[in-house]
Amino acid sequence: MNKTVAEARDLVFKMSLKLREISGVEKVLCPPFPSLVAVSALLAGTDIGLGAQNMHWEAKGAFTGEIAPDMVAEFCQYVIIGHSERRMYFGETDESVNKKVRAAQAADLTPIVCVGETLEQYESKRTGEVVARQIRDGLAGTESSLASRLVIAYEPVWAIGTGRASTSDNAEGVVRDVIRPALTELFGADAAQAIRVLYGGSVTAANAAEYFARPEIDGALVGGASLKVDEFLAITQAAAQN
Repeated sequence: MNKTVAEARDLVFKMSLKLREISGVEKVLCPPFPSLVAVSALLAGTDIGLGAQNMHWEAKGAFTGEIAPDMVAEFCQYVIIGHSERRMYFGETDESVNKKVRAAQAADLTPIVCVGETLEQYESKRTGEVVARQIRDGLAGTESSLASRLVIAYEPVWAIGTGRASTSDNAEGVVRDVIRPALTELFGADAAQAIRVLYGGSVTAANAAEYFARPEIDGALVGGASLKVDEFLAITQAAAQN
C-alpha cells in the first residue's frame, strides 16, 4: 500500500526507461489497484508486464470493495494471489487461494501464487509440511494444461519486510525438496519443471545475484526494493545476468 497514482506514474516512468534496456529477463510491475490504469498506459508497447496485487474469485456481484477477475484482466496479464500479508491480515486461506487461482486461469491471467511459513513454523521445522500443504490445497483441481503459466513465489513470512532474508541455500532447498515435488504430484514431472518458482523476502540489490545463481530459483518477487528505481534496476540486471 504505497504510492499515490501520481507517485506511481512518476516511479514507473523513471523505472521503465531503464527496464526496457534490460533484455533476457521477464519483468512485471504490480502496483496497487488505483494505479493500474495509469501504469498500463505507461507500459503499453513495452516488454514489461503488469499485474494486480489481489482479486476476488467471483465474476461479479454484491462484493463491495472487491475486484473481479475480468476487471483485472482488462489491464493486467498477471495477478498476485495468497500473499502472506493477505493471509495474515485479511483471512486469506488455502481454500480462497484455490478459488482465486481457478478464477484467474479462467480469465486468462497468470497467477503468481505465494507460499511460505511463519517464523514459528520455521523454527519448529514445519516448513516442508506447511509449504507442501499450501501448494497442494491452493492448486488442487486447477487446469493442468495451464500449469506452465503458473508462477509460484516462495516467501517465508519471517523474511518479508524484516531485513532477515532466507539464505539462498535454504531457499533453494525448499524449492527443490518441497515445492517441486508438490508440483510434480499435482501436474507431473515435466510440467512441474516448467513452472517458474521465485524467491521473495527482503530481496535487495546486494543479495539478489546470490539467489539468481541457484538453478532452482527462477527469479524474485521484490517488495520494498521495488519502490527504489536504482535498487530495482540493479536486481533486474542481476536476474538478466544469470
